[in-house]
Order: sequence, then C-alpha cells, then structure tokens
Amino acid sequence: MQRVTVSLEEDLAEAFDALAAERGYGSRSEAVRDLVRKAIAERREEAAEGDCVANLSYVYNHHVRALAQRLTEISHQHHDRVLATFHIHLDHDHCLESVMLKGRTADVRALADTIRAERGVRFGQLNLIAVEPNGEHGPADHGHRHGAHEHLRPVVG
Repeated sequence: MQRVTVSLEEDLAEAFDALAAERGYGSRSEAVRDLVRKAIAERREEAAEGDCVANLSYVYNHHVRALAQRLTEISHQHHDRVLATFHIHLDHDHCLESVMLKGRTADVRALADTIRAERGVRFGQLNLIAVEPNGEHGPADHGHRHGAHEHLRPVVG
C-alpha cells in the first residue's frame, strides 16, 4: 500500500470528517479510498467515444494570480469547442462560470479536466449529453439545406 498526503483547508477537512463519520468510515483513509474508487469507476463508465454537447460549471477565486486570464486563454485555445460562457459574481472573491461545449467527447472531457485542474478552480462539474450529427430538419425540411453547418441530435438509448 502507498501513503499519499493531502492538504485540505480547515473547513474542508471538517466537512470531510463529518461526511466520513456520517457514512460510517473508520478513518479518513477508508473514506478517501472509497472516493477514489468511485471516481475511477465513474470515469470508466463514461466511455470517451462519439460527439457530445456539455456544460462545465465551476467556481473559482478571482484573486488567485492570473487565474481569470488563464481561464480565458484556455477558452481561446479551444474556441472550436467553446460555444458560450456565462459568468456570475458570487461574492467579493468567487465567481461561477458555466461554459457550453461541443465536440468529440474525449476532447471535451480533456478540456474540462484542464480547466478543473487550474489552481483556484473549485467545485467543477461536467454534464455531458451524447449527440450525433444530423443534417436533416425533420419531416418538413422547409426547402433549405445545411451547407456549412450540421445539426446535432441527442443520442437516444
């Protein structure tokens, strides 16, 4: 077995201890191992195939040096995947951003991981919806074609 050291802010450590006690863990290590196993299992279940649309929401501390600039640069580097960004000021220190994404599922997930890994970003949550390209308009195509763009249809089933 390997020993791993994790540093937590005081309030986060207290909340984690309360959660561990509530769920009946005998130690922090047992609780951490269970969380790691769960995260790995969830990742396996999210097969990185096909296309998706997604929403990545995260909270960040805008006082962290150059973080807002780095987040903007990441979005610009991936302008082909970023459709829109919604920004809310939560308090004097924290902002909530919600970024709408589209593209290959593996690429969208990698972009989300890059953003969530930035120092100062917290509470990142990615919501993926599998889609497939669809050039049709449906039963009534209204007599027009879609030359340069394609529609995306949610994958059912």
